[in-house]
Amino acid sequence: MTIQFCGAAREVTGSSHLITLDNGYKILLDCGLYQGNEEAFANFNRQWNFKPAEINCVILSHAHVDHSGRLPMLTRDGYDGEIICTHATRDLAAIMLMDSALIQERDAEYVNQQPGRSDLEVNEPLYLPEDVTKCFEQVVGIGYEHWHRINPDIEVLLRDNGHILGSASVMLRIKTAKNKTVMLGFTGDIGRPNRPILHDPVPMLPCDALICESTYGDRLHESPPNEKEKLLQIITETCIKNKGKLIIPAFSVGKTQEIVYMLDVLQQQGQLPKIPVYVDSPLATNATHVFQMHPECFDKQITEYMRVDPNPFGFNQLTYVRTVEASKRLNYDRKPCVIISASGMANAGRVKHHIYHNIENPRNTILFVGYCAPYTLGGEIRSGAKSVRIFGEMRQVRAKIAEMDSFSAHGDQQEMIDFLNNQDRNRLNRLFLVHGEYEVQQKFKTALEKNNFLNVSIPQLGETIDLNV
Repeated sequence: MTIQFCGAAREVTGSSHLITLDNGYKILLDCGLYQGNEEAFANFNRQWNFKPAEINCVILSHAHVDHSGRLPMLTRDGYDGEIICTHATRDLAAIMLMDSALIQERDAEYVNQQPGRSDLEVNEPLYLPEDVTKCFEQVVGIGYEHWHRINPDIEVLLRDNGHILGSASVMLRIKTAKNKTVMLGFTGDIGRPNRPILHDPVPMLPCDALICESTYGDRLHESPPNEKEKLLQIITETCIKNKGKLIIPAFSVGKTQEIVYMLDVLQQQGQLPKIPVYVDSPLATNATHVFQMHPECFDKQITEYMRVDPNPFGFNQLTYVRTVEASKRLNYDRKPCVIISASGMANAGRVKHHIYHNIENPRNTILFVGYCAPYTLGGEIRSGAKSVRIFGEMRQVRAKIAEMDSFSAHGDQQEMIDFLNNQDRNRLNRLFLVHGEYEVQQKFKTALEKNNFLNVSIPQLGETIDLNV
């Protein structure tokens, strides 16, 4: 039995791991899109480390495009089996991948219209909306805590890992040719306990081998009780004191709903200043509707709050912006406001336009509420760049840059260790770290070893490892 690490190896994007059993059966865990501008990964999204037609089964941990974003390519290029995920992930991924296809079409059209380009430089979308539609004929939703039989020798169990709506850890119960049962686990992206909206992460069953994310393996997050106070402080300083705009790049699924819910609570408590708040993302609007369709994923806190406010994602000052025209008007409106817009890494979508128009105004603030890969626009701004290139133009960074990583949907070092602590150290033969920058992974590896985890390794992209289980 082998694992080939086909994405998110010493990187925090492009999740994809190929399991090949001793009888040749192939299972792909995630099929994510690389998000970033690093030259070494220029062709990552257009190439495969395997032949799609040879894959027998795909299991998707959650809907974020760095985990799901190449599925329409996979089915178009020859994969004809099932794509297994939770019901909520199926609903979210459908709108997210269609949005991804439409953005790629628009971006390709924009780039191809630029002067000075030759026919040899034509930009092609990775896939089209019709590829997404065809892909979802193969997506199968299953419930949490239910062993689903893939074939006579393999079962899969999905458990809520509290990352985003519908996200799951993956456990494979495999009967080998020697009639031995092997438990192979994949954490997916580990969420955080005591967060609003979603259930706390549920620990996995004891595994023989485990693939584990490591995004924030080198740090501890800001404690949650200060979040509302800090967000209110940033809004007050930017919009009331400085008469500026607060731009919040936020992923359309998860962070946007969490921020809106927090603003809803502040408004209910009479603390939110009387300024307009815009969610400028059709995807976020659609995703919020999906949230409302899946109350089975809600935790006790928001369920209790909904007795007071049946709609925790809407209040009088809030407007969901759908049309391009309305989005453009926000850039020329000089009145103070809060704009929450995708994407969270600021590498695509409408927020890129909002940053372009507002980053040179010192009255404004750009607030980052989660991880940004180093080679994205958000990563460059967060790293302290004095100027950044946006739409081919250099823009000076004069707006105030703020960060609130406590909003992160990824567990920090201690939260991830807590998630893993029920694992039997004697049984767990191999622990592979993925979905993290190499320097971070090295620190997380050290922390795990101090907690008595053995045989921790950090695979390279494309590396194939024999499990020997």
